[in-house]
Amino acid sequence: MELLNNLALGFGVALSLTNLLYALMGALLGTLIGVLPGLGPVATIAMLLPSIYALDATPALIMLAGIYYGAQYGGSTTAILINVPGESASVVTAIDGYAMARRGRAGAALAAAGLGSFFAGSVATLIVAAFAPPLTELAFKFGPAEYFSLMVLGLIGAVVLASGSLVKAIAMILLGLLLGQINTDVISGVPRYSFDVPELTDGIGFVAIAMGVFGFGEIIMNLSRPAEHREVFTKDVKGLWPTLDDFKSAYPAVLRGTALGSVLGVLPGGGALLASFAAYTLEKKTRGRPGEVPFGQGNIRGIAGPESANNAGAQTSFIPMLTLGIPPNAVMALMVGAMTIKGIQPGPQVMTSNPQLFWGLIASMWVGNLMLIVLNLPLIGMWIKLLTVPYRFLYPAILSFCCIGLYTLNNNNFDVFMAAIFGVVGVVFYKLGCEPAPLLLGFILGPMMEENLRRALLLSRGDWTTFVTRPLSAALLLAAVAMIVVVTMPSIKRKREEAFQEAD
Repeated sequence: MELLNNLALGFGVALSLTNLLYALMGALLGTLIGVLPGLGPVATIAMLLPSIYALDATPALIMLAGIYYGAQYGGSTTAILINVPGESASVVTAIDGYAMARRGRAGAALAAAGLGSFFAGSVATLIVAAFAPPLTELAFKFGPAEYFSLMVLGLIGAVVLASGSLVKAIAMILLGLLLGQINTDVISGVPRYSFDVPELTDGIGFVAIAMGVFGFGEIIMNLSRPAEHREVFTKDVKGLWPTLDDFKSAYPAVLRGTALGSVLGVLPGGGALLASFAAYTLEKKTRGRPGEVPFGQGNIRGIAGPESANNAGAQTSFIPMLTLGIPPNAVMALMVGAMTIKGIQPGPQVMTSNPQLFWGLIASMWVGNLMLIVLNLPLIGMWIKLLTVPYRFLYPAILSFCCIGLYTLNNNNFDVFMAAIFGVVGVVFYKLGCEPAPLLLGFILGPMMEENLRRALLLSRGDWTTFVTRPLSAALLLAAVAMIVVVTMPSIKRKREEAFQEAD
């Protein structure tokens, strides 16, 4: 009964005209940046952070959330039509989606992606609503030692579940932790690592790092790639409704993808990307119906499963962010940054101190998913037209928007210069094959980890055993150690590499 009352409160907030408009804006913008290759939700949300200063917290977060799950929808459009994943979680969708488009079945592929996404998003929103309150109650039992241990688990999870090299992921986390140390020490009031630069005494701006590494870095890397001439299947997009056979093949994949994505979305470092990879691997290993098309040649399960998984993963990744204040991926790190900008301390107290924001955001996810299914299928022709806009016209506008946003943060050129420096750093990361998302997690969690470590040691009078004598803290540290042990086992390590390679 309490859940229904909470959802009624949430829908009351989400269905107000202002919040509906911002949800629509987020869904539209998310689909747009999902459709345009090279611009992911991380880069876009980073670019939009300066604009939320003028907004109230609820519409601002509703819009940013809409961009995140909207990008999951939009990314599948380019993956299916031109074999270019508009968003990283749509990489595996391109394998069978593009093959279906080549066989003249682009409409059915787009419908399978859209309907699977809507179902998964709706189910995952209910999961968020059901599991958030008990988790919040548990979070109130956390002291500084438990929070520190939880953040250690989060960072280790981000390393273990990051795609690519483990060593590079560890390096990114450590660099993020080090960058987080550039500030003024809270206890002594002495500037640390500021090198006598006055602007660095308050630390490096979160927006400058995010926009530099993800925004500028992505744009520079896209400009360095030669323009590839690909077929865009604009004439083949007809007959959007899948056949009865398609439904029979796709619905079990949608259910499996939704379940898998809902679980993996909660894990640190996982989210939509890992969920889509895992769902595709699972579908390949699951026996299909007799006479179905082989994987890689246009199997509808290869679209329905990953698309459901990445949308479910995108929604449930809000659970640790809303209940514990711990971001499980780069987008949630940006959401934590947005909450901090609006003066809201992320964590369990949000549900009790600001229930309109908490439940309004959850209800807006369902409203946003409904908007997305309406936006994506009937308006598919409009999104296809966008694919014909040359990138050379898009990037100057994007760069100008970024620089104006950065300057307005503090009315100071320093943030623009910092973003430019991190743009170069971002390009170096891409060239070295380093995934920059763990850097952002390290940067966000670093100062919080340090604060909780020092508070725990002050309360225990310098006794380090407090982290292992408190049951909840010890359990979290044990889970972190278990994660390290499991991932270093040769068979698991090999399977982890195969899961990411299969989707390349």
